[in-house]
Amino acid sequence: MTVSQHRAIVRTGTRVRVEPRPTPRPAAGEVLLAPQTAGLCGTDLQMLRGLRGDPAPVIGHEGTALVVAAGPGVDPALGPGTRVVVNPTHPDDPSFLLGHHLDGLLQERTLIPASAVRAGLVMPLPEPLEPDGLAALLEPLATVRYAFSVLERAGIRTLLVFGDGTVGHLAVRAAGRMLGPGVRTVHVHHTDAGRTWSEGRAHRADVLLSPADGPDALSSVVGDEPVGVVLATPRDATLRCLETALRAVPGELTVDLLGGLPSDARSPLLPGVELAAVRAANCGGRPSPARVDHAVTDAGARVRLFGHRGVADHHLRDAAAELAAAPERYRDLVTHVADLDEAARIMHHLALHRDRTWQGHRLIKLAVHITPPTPTSTTQPT
Repeated sequence: MTVSQHRAIVRTGTRVRVEPRPTPRPAAGEVLLAPQTAGLCGTDLQMLRGLRGDPAPVIGHEGTALVVAAGPGVDPALGPGTRVVVNPTHPDDPSFLLGHHLDGLLQERTLIPASAVRAGLVMPLPEPLEPDGLAALLEPLATVRYAFSVLERAGIRTLLVFGDGTVGHLAVRAAGRMLGPGVRTVHVHHTDAGRTWSEGRAHRADVLLSPADGPDALSSVVGDEPVGVVLATPRDATLRCLETALRAVPGELTVDLLGGLPSDARSPLLPGVELAAVRAANCGGRPSPARVDHAVTDAGARVRLFGHRGVADHHLRDAAAELAAAPERYRDLVTHVADLDEAARIMHHLALHRDRTWQGHRLIKLAVHITPPTPTSTTQPT
C-alpha cells in the first residue's frame, strides 16, 4: 500500500521540528487544505512552553489555505483551488478547535472534518492578502472586531489595551477605524522592551505605558468618561491586569476578558463572579448579540464584563476587508516571515526562552509561508 506524505511542524514536549506526516484523503463532507500562510499565536506559545495541555502535535489556527480536495457532498463553492479561511472555533462542537484539539495549519496539508464544513467554518476568501504575510493577522484581527462590536455599543471614549503581543497591537491599530477617531487609546505594555518597540511605530497608541511607569501611572491618564478594556494577555497575566484596571478606573467600565483564564479564576475585587464562566458564555460568535454580565466591585462600582472563545464568520470577513483596505496600518506587525524549516527553529527557541526576539529583532507576528509539497510516498506492507 502506498501512503502519501507531507511535511509538518511537529511539537513533542519542548522539541519542535519538521517531520513527515501521512496525508489523509477527505471522506464524505470533509475538505483537504493546502495552507498557504499561517501565523503563530500567543496561545501557540503557551502550548509550546507547556502552559496548556492541548493535545494537537501540529498547531496553527490562523491563516489562509487552498482547497486541494473535497469529499462527496461538499458544497461546490469549496471545490479544489478555492482560497479559504478556516474559523478555528466551532460554536456547538467543542471537539473542533483547530490547532488545539486537532492538527492545525502549520503543515503542507490539513484535513477539516465534516462537522466544521457543515457549520460553514471553511469560508471562501476573495481578498488577496498573501504576498506580505497579512493573512497571518486575519484571525486575530477578527477577535478584535468581535471585542469592538461590544465596546462600541457601550459608547466608550477611552480604550485601555493590556498586552503587547499581536492582538494588543491590532486593537490599538484598529481602534481609530472601528471605534471612531474620538476614542483615545492607552496601551499598557508587558515589558519595557515592548514599549520601546511601540515608540518607533507610526500607528502607536495615544498613551504608552510600561512597568517602569509605576502603579499610579494608569490612574493619572484615565478620565471620568466611559472606558473600555481589552485584556489581550496570556492566561497567567489576565487576572492581574483585570484587577489593575478595576483599581485604576473610577468611572464606567466595560471589560473584554479576551485573554485566557484558569478555570477557577476569581478576584476579591469582584465578589461572586466566576470569570472563566463569563469568558466562556460567548463561543464562536454565539449568542448574537454577545452576552454581557453586570457586576459590582467590592468598592461598589458597577462594571460590565464579557469574553469570547472564537468569532463568528462575519468577523473574519470584516477583518479580511479591513486588511485589504488599509494594509499599511498593519503590515509592520508581521515582523518575521519564514518557511517551515526556519519557523520550526524559531518556535523551538520560543519554547525554551521567555523573550520575544529572534536574530536581534522583537517578534510580534511570525507568518509562515508554506510552499506546495514535493510529492512523496512510502510503501507499507498491505
